[in-house]
Amino acid sequence: MPLHVSCNFDSGNIVCLSADDPADIRLEIAKDNQSDFYMWFHFRLTGAKGTPCTLKIMNAAGAAYPKGWEDYRAVASTDRETWVRVPTSYADGVLTIEHTPATDAVWYAYFAPFSMERHADLVARAQQADGVTLDVLGETLDGQAMDLLRIDGGPGSEKRNFWAIARQHPGESMAEWWMEGFLARLLDPADRTARALREKATFHVVPNMNPDGSRRGHLRTNAGGANLNREWSEPAMDRSPEVFLVRQRMQTTGVDFCLDVHGDEALPYNFLAGMMGIPSLSETQKALQKVFSDALLAASPDFQTKYGYPDAKPGKGNMTLCSNWVAEEFGCLALTLEMPFKDNADRPDATFGWSPARCKAFGAAHLDAMAAVLAALD
Repeated sequence: MPLHVSCNFDSGNIVCLSADDPADIRLEIAKDNQSDFYMWFHFRLTGAKGTPCTLKIMNAAGAAYPKGWEDYRAVASTDRETWVRVPTSYADGVLTIEHTPATDAVWYAYFAPFSMERHADLVARAQQADGVTLDVLGETLDGQAMDLLRIDGGPGSEKRNFWAIARQHPGESMAEWWMEGFLARLLDPADRTARALREKATFHVVPNMNPDGSRRGHLRTNAGGANLNREWSEPAMDRSPEVFLVRQRMQTTGVDFCLDVHGDEALPYNFLAGMMGIPSLSETQKALQKVFSDALLAASPDFQTKYGYPDAKPGKGNMTLCSNWVAEEFGCLALTLEMPFKDNADRPDATFGWSPARCKAFGAAHLDAMAAVLAALD
């Protein structure tokens, strides 16, 4: 059977240069549409069952964050449900994956994919819970729905408004795996913390901020090449409708807390970032960040505060970023959460690395940190 490489499916991305020799399969990652960003890959290899294969991504050196390839291992799956890490190396600008498929077809990806079909399932499942309203804010450039889940535990005129958004950068699929775990716990009627949160706060949740980039197999941008997390100061419907629509709704509801969920290519840790460089940063905001961080440390062994991005200097924060714009606009606690593409170096897993299961558990743990913030606000 001849070898065949394909990516013409939801979130697929690869260009096959040569697949004549299983020991020298040559590939390239395609750029995001109307952008120079690229790093996300997701493709299927067929015809190599039981054959040792060497897959070479020839343009890895030009990817968005080449340091992300260092100590990185790709994921592979034979059933598109369980994704395991496979031997991967980076040298001389080429990312090399070495793997012997156990089945006729095997899928490879930068991180475990979270398809738009799975997104549809997540939204459909969530809307079944009591107190959940699914609202379409508008449409993306490709005509996909911008889904917002409004989650309310009951009546109350003084309820806080908590926002959680994920996957502004579509290749950061771990962000929507986080959302799956977060929503599962938040909507669990038997969970006391979740019930208490919903009694005092209305949650506004956007599980996927970038449906077009997700379906197209982009790393960082939407269908028009806009990096959504650089659009928050001046979004436009013809360029970044995703941000325009979410920002518009935020201005209607108000924001008492916001978490923007991402992934980081290079750092093998979970960490928080954002807000500290905004012009109007208050002592209250700084105190609330410590409350959230301390509570998350207590709730999850996968969180840490030693490694992360350096804080921006006072008044020098990038105001085009979500967490900075929201914190400045509403005077609230607004944070960016980063998770690794690689593994959590503090708690490594040789088989799975940082994985969907760990993302979901981490998402669920954030309810404890949000409860601590809500208590501090009261």
